[in-house]
Amino acid sequence: MNRTERLYALVEELRASAPRRRSARELAAHYEVSVRTIERDISALQQAGVPVFADVGRLGGYTIDPAMTLPPLNLTPSEAVAIAVALRQADLGPFGRAGQEAIRKILAVMAPGDAAPTQQLAARVRFLGPASAGGPAQPPTATAIPGVIERALRGRQVLELSYLDKSGEATTREVEPVTFTVLEQRWYLVAWCRLRADLRVFRLDRIAGARETGLPAPERIPADEVARRYGIPQSTPLLA
Repeated sequence: MNRTERLYALVEELRASAPRRRSARELAAHYEVSVRTIERDISALQQAGVPVFADVGRLGGYTIDPAMTLPPLNLTPSEAVAIAVALRQADLGPFGRAGQEAIRKILAVMAPGDAAPTQQLAARVRFLGPASAGGPAQPPTATAIPGVIERALRGRQVLELSYLDKSGEATTREVEPVTFTVLEQRWYLVAWCRLRADLRVFRLDRIAGARETGLPAPERIPADEVARRYGIPQSTPLLA
């Protein structure tokens, strides 16, 4: 069980036990980790806004207010990332921090099998420069394309793209997706182009078609390197 799965399981374990307290030692034995690990996990949940209460002393332990927690959410990774993108792009003003806490709470109560893929997908969505700059976002021309690219990003698979360049000329090439990137409210796919043997940026609204090849894509360049490569000073992770 990884940490994301354990945090979710801790919330559900405390919800099921409430109002009875569970000691750190009891939880550590249940999840086969150290007491210190449980204490760190509880602290992380509290910082994320989960209402976990601690009582010290020999009979102390942790409990949670079930009325103040979300039930398990059956969101797909795509749906959870879409919520995070919407919160990041919205001008929340003084409520910006509250928006970040909201998505953390959603992640904490997602099913374990969905929380980890959500984190993996979110790690490949980047905002270069201010997310609110520019005009309205330009939607892709075909609604099926983002789903294909998303699966390739999560599964580290090679895509075959049909792409229209600035002059409208169509080309076909195999690419290895690195990130979804938004710059001035326009979405791009940053990918390693096998034709050019280098990193390339593809506007989503110029992708005429995308086909999954089933071929594995090696990790040629970390997502964090994209902004540095193109000289853009700010590269913000989606769940920062």
